[in-house]
Amino acid sequence: MQPLLDAIATLRAFLDQGGLMMYFIALLTLCMWTLIFERLSYFKGDLKPELQEFFSAWEARRERKSWYAHKIRTAMISRVNSRIDANLDIISALVALCPLMGLLGTVIGMIEVFSVLSTSGGGNARSMANGVSKATIPVMAGMVSAISGLFVHAYLARVANTEKALFADHLTMDH
Repeated sequence: MQPLLDAIATLRAFLDQGGLMMYFIALLTLCMWTLIFERLSYFKGDLKPELQEFFSAWEARRERKSWYAHKIRTAMISRVNSRIDANLDIISALVALCPLMGLLGTVIGMIEVFSVLSTSGGGNARSMANGVSKATIPVMAGMVSAISGLFVHAYLARVANTEKALFADHLTMDH
């Protein structure tokens, strides 16, 4: 239990060192990774049974060549595509937002540095160092969060596009 408490204390010290924006970056990262794990579990577990239901419904149709059947096929493909793409745009937005929050943290940290410079004339190096750390740590945290999410989002988008194409290919209009 003590190692866990030590890890939490270290994490909190790191977040405090980077200022208030670090908590926002941590929250964005938590939301992003929650959605990423949701999509990963969906692709690994729930997607196949859903696709099988659509395949079964399509195969149960007696005719598949009419205009009406074509519209039903298009609607099925659209429903599956929207389910597969769910949350991918939000993940992409969170990936883009993380470095922006880091840059905002940089601005806040630099304002603190300039405030120390204006009040003490540059003689208080410790206070300036605190502002500089508040200026650099959020950028680093935002970039690390964004890069980790970017790679996983690219993987998820590739899997989504593959699954959508395979589904559309399997709904044949042969009878």
